[in-house]
Formats: sequence, structure tokens, C-alpha cells
Amino acid sequence: MALTHTEALCALADPYRADAHANHLFDMAMREITVYHQRHTPGYANWLRQQRFDPTDLDLPNWGTLPPIFANYLKRNLLFSEAGRDALELTSSGTSGQKSRMRYDERSLGAAQGMIDRIFRYYGWETLQTPCNYLLLGYEPAEHATLGTAYTDNFLCKYAPVKQSFHALRHNGKGSEFDPFGVIGALQRFADDGAPLRILGFPAFMWFVLERMREMKLPALSFDANSLVLFGGGWKTHADQQVPKSQLYARITEQLGIPTPRCRDGYGAVEHCVPYIECAHHHLHVPTYARAFTRDPRTFALQEYGLPGLLQFVSPYITSSPAHSIVMSDLAVLHRAATCGCGLATDWFEILGRAGTGKSRSCALAASELIREP
Repeated sequence: MALTHTEALCALADPYRADAHANHLFDMAMREITVYHQRHTPGYANWLRQQRFDPTDLDLPNWGTLPPIFANYLKRNLLFSEAGRDALELTSSGTSGQKSRMRYDERSLGAAQGMIDRIFRYYGWETLQTPCNYLLLGYEPAEHATLGTAYTDNFLCKYAPVKQSFHALRHNGKGSEFDPFGVIGALQRFADDGAPLRILGFPAFMWFVLERMREMKLPALSFDANSLVLFGGGWKTHADQQVPKSQLYARITEQLGIPTPRCRDGYGAVEHCVPYIECAHHHLHVPTYARAFTRDPRTFALQEYGLPGLLQFVSPYITSSPAHSIVMSDLAVLHRAATCGCGLATDWFEILGRAGTGKSRSCALAASELIREP
């Protein structure tokens, strides 16, 4: 079936557009994609009937009421539509533990990547004429080619040509291990080279490198003003040593000379690859291609702004899996756009932490276990 409204929504050039036209497109696209999965995803029509949800109902209060899939459910079950039958499969776990397995057909993956394209252009981060050195705070690609984080890091290298690159997680013959001395050596080479630096990946690795540099009394480095830091993932097994983002950004400015406005964090998951990137005020805004809600962890009722709850995302971008309404395992607080002050017109959210302490594990969790204290 044609996905006319879905394609039109995902093609909006302004990633933070919030007006009547964008809202209408989103509403029509969500009806379109929900009907698509009713027809093309085994069991999905029954799921909606059991939940007494009718996507053609014109009186829906909002799309947060669309019965969601739990991200943790995808750690035990592979869900895909006809479009996902022979599609690319990505996983979430790093070295051990349960994996989320997700199928992404070419259309769905292209839609998500197009969103990243527009966000990078919006912020002026696409510099195709300026080669950059890359510090990738993640896995070397060969062994982990199907990991969502490795796939994303490599994809993000397309916005500026790669001059030199270094991965913080190196193959050791048995698996991967964090190489802080290799990272420090790479940073020193990159500083001597003079090209802009781009740092991508897990923030915990960056903090441990900065700490090691301070303990070794190494002099501060200086990088081009057009350098960029974009983190993704969390601290997980080193949560007891986690520092506020403002402190991490300040140390990057102090030791690497990269100004705080050029340091950003992002939120995403293999189960839901719509990009959520910090604004200049370091708040995670929801792009026009999605909507965010929070649900009471006890009653599962939709929450008002300002109240903590399980984070739910709704987006019509994906045809290969019925993950167009999904509840993450993170607790968050949703805020109105105007409370940020950065000028973006879309809502933003703050992550409070992971809900529960079960066996489910993310890629960042597994990767964080490779860190050894300095």
C-alpha cells in the first residue's frame, strides 16, 4: 500500500517544525502506518482488536493511546512485517546478555537516516568540504557490524570526510577491550594534525580518558573550533561514577579546547532509531517526525508534562516492524517546548534513569563493562 503521508512527513526539511501542516501530516501518517501493519504484520490486527483500538477513529485524543510494544519484549521476540522478512537485522547488546533484534528494511532505515541528515544540516554539522579526524568511542566495526551503535557511529562519519580515525574498543583476540592509552595517543596525533576533531560514542569512555590524562599530568590539547562531540549511550555499570553532563562538557573544554556548545548528547535505541539530539541548551528535543509521552510505571496511564514516567515514542517511519508505538525501559520527564528557551518549537525530555534492574541489557551497558578504572 502507498504510504503517501508517511513519506511526506519524513521528508519535511525542518526537523523541528511544529505547525498545523506538520501535525496534520503526522496524524495522517500514523493512521496510514497503523493500517499498514494491520495488513502486513502477522498478529498485529488481533493485538489492536484485543486492545479495542481503531486507527480510523477520528476522535483519538492523541497517538499516545496507540497500544505500544515494549522495548524489553523485543529482547525475547523478533517482530517483523512482510517488509522485514529479508531486511537488515541490527542488535542492541554488546558482549553478553539479552539482545534486542530489529529488522530494518531499506525504506525504514532510509527514513531514519534522512532524519539525521536534516538535523545535521539544521545545526550546520554537515561539512562535506572539511575533512575531520574521528575518535569513535565504540567498537571496531568488523566483529560488531550488526550492532546498532557501531552502525550508527559509522553512519555519522558521512557528514564530514574521514581524515584519520581511531576506535576506543579494540579487538584483543577474545573480544573487545577499552584502550585508554591508544585513545590518548590518537588525541595527541589529531591535535598535532590540526584538522577538526569529531568524537562520537559512549560518554563514559571520554570521562575515563580525561581522568587518565589528568592523572598523567598531560598538557591540555587544542582542537579546531569547528570540532564536534556527539555522545550516545550511558554509563550503566559505572553509574556510581557518573558525572553530570555539564561537568563532562566543562572538562572537554578544559582539556581538549572544544567549547561546550559544540558538545551534545543524543538518545536513541536499536528498537527506535529516530534521533533525539540535544539543542544548544542541552535538552533532548523531539523532532517533528515523532511524538513522546510518559506513562505512570504503576498504572500505565499517560502522564502530564513534568511528571516522571516510562518513556513512550510514537513515529510512523518504520514498516519492517510494528515498532511505531514503543515504550522504552527508561524513566523520563516530558517538558513543553517553551520551557527550554532555545527557540525550537517541539517538546523536550530529560532521562531520569533505567526503570527496574532486570536482566535486559543495552549495548551501552555491555560496552561499559569493558571500562577498567584508571
